[in-house]
Amino acid sequence: MSHAEDHEGTRRDFLYYATAGAGAVATGAAVWPLINQMNPSADVQALSSIRVDVSGVEVGTQITVKWLGKPVFIRRRTEDEIAAANDVDVSSLPDPIARNENISGDAPATDPNRGLLPPGAEAGTDSEWLVMMGVCTHLGCVPLGDGAGDFGGWFCPCHGSHYDTAGRIRRGPAPENLPVPVAEFVDESTIQLG
Repeated sequence: MSHAEDHEGTRRDFLYYATAGAGAVATGAAVWPLINQMNPSADVQALSSIRVDVSGVEVGTQITVKWLGKPVFIRRRTEDEIAAANDVDVSSLPDPIARNENISGDAPATDPNRGLLPPGAEAGTDSEWLVMMGVCTHLGCVPLGDGAGDFGGWFCPCHGSHYDTAGRIRRGPAPENLPVPVAEFVDESTIQLG
């Protein structure tokens, strides 16, 4: 093998590597915008955590706020609504799991496991505050509130799902209770979502 043939092999290898490297850089430059567009937009990132003033919410009423593009129901329940929720045998529910992101994933769907405790309240006690995602777990419709349905809670008229005063599915095609998002009281009149 002559010195010229050895030099040609090295040049050829260099051209292969240079071409492959340039191709990889060009592919990365072309693909990055496609991947980057899947990231949440700035307005969604800004709303990943919001604070809601609940000082004006009277007992027996609710407000609906928009968080991460979805409705969230914040209800201040009456004593009768809490009592009705406590009278339900959890083992009789279609979904006996609390679906509360603030507690363990397999907690039972008792009323204390679904409510949001105000500052200073002891864990495991009843709360007048109920915070839930306002999206039916069947096909994503927004249920009607203010005592709607057969169980005094929420009713999804699209397919007939009935939720009770703790947001638990009681009848209809919905497979799960209305989920409770990450939420906490930051002071006496402000709830933080996220």
